Amino acid sequence: MKQPFPFSAIVGQTEMKRAMLLTAIDPSIGGVLVFGDRGTGKSTAVRALAALLPPIKALKDCPVNAATLAESPDWAGVTRKTTHKIATPVVDLPLGASEDRVTGALDIEKALTRGEKAFQPGLLAQANRGYLYIDEVNLLEDHIVDLLLDVAQSGENVVEREGLSIRHPARFVLVGSGNPEEGELRPQLLDRFGLSVDVTSPTEIAERVEVIKRRDAYETDHTAFMLRWQAEDAALRDQVLHARKALKKLKAPDSALHDVAELCIALGSDGLRGELTLLKAARAYAAWRDDTALTRAHIRDVAPMALRHRLRRDPLDEAGSGARVCRVVEDVLG
Repeated sequence: MKQPFPFSAIVGQTEMKRAMLLTAIDPSIGGVLVFGDRGTGKSTAVRALAALLPPIKALKDCPVNAATLAESPDWAGVTRKTTHKIATPVVDLPLGASEDRVTGALDIEKALTRGEKAFQPGLLAQANRGYLYIDEVNLLEDHIVDLLLDVAQSGENVVEREGLSIRHPARFVLVGSGNPEEGELRPQLLDRFGLSVDVTSPTEIAERVEVIKRRDAYETDHTAFMLRWQAEDAALRDQVLHARKALKKLKAPDSALHDVAELCIALGSDGLRGELTLLKAARAYAAWRDDTALTRAHIRDVAPMALRHRLRRDPLDEAGSGARVCRVVEDVLG
């Protein structure tokens, strides 16, 4: 099985890559929504990021990737403290997946062969401490959307049916991608994504040629291509790990909080989730740049991705939401 395409080898798409790296530094930002044309590297970037990240330590045989016995649910039956390192989980949620497949359900095989009432974990268990990726997220069925909203809010999956009463941790970075021409996302789910980016196909011939060259090299001379980008990916991984440590010490001055609040008021974003997400994203970005303090410049750079999907529609404004955010950022922050 081929290794995922190297993250550092992805051509262009700077904002998408930045958004994903910020959620790797601080998963509490709340995930990334990527809207745009087909074939622009959306799913490639998700898998590349997970491969870029360092492995996580998890208990052996634990279905929810728990790091300690205290975090492992009783129904899993894990009794040994033995741990091993596993790749950061990346789980695809197919559009046609049933609720049982997503949340887990009664293990029919054990019920029929042994007469035991056992739980068969679902996709949410597999995605714990990793990434849950939904392609064409705007086409997801409403009952699955409602389910994801509940889990995203609580960080816990609860299954109570068929005589089962099961709970387990389900904390993951939600990444959704889609084509806006195929339908809009429900506002409730839209608000759950911390960051939102728009991607387009490259228009420069040189850039398109470079994309073709790298993809062709990945397909035809895989080993050599992976070796070529190994050092760049390792450098990015070290930078993410360094930023995670720096994040704990990085404080937000009152002036930065004032800028965040003033910007969200000027944009008319509902609730306070916009402010909190913008603050977290700006802080993660400052840590990524190895800056010692959060400044207005950090807020300005991440504001479009943190706020563009939180704006109320203005039918009289033909500019995109990203352009509206940039315009207000200029007015408020200069």
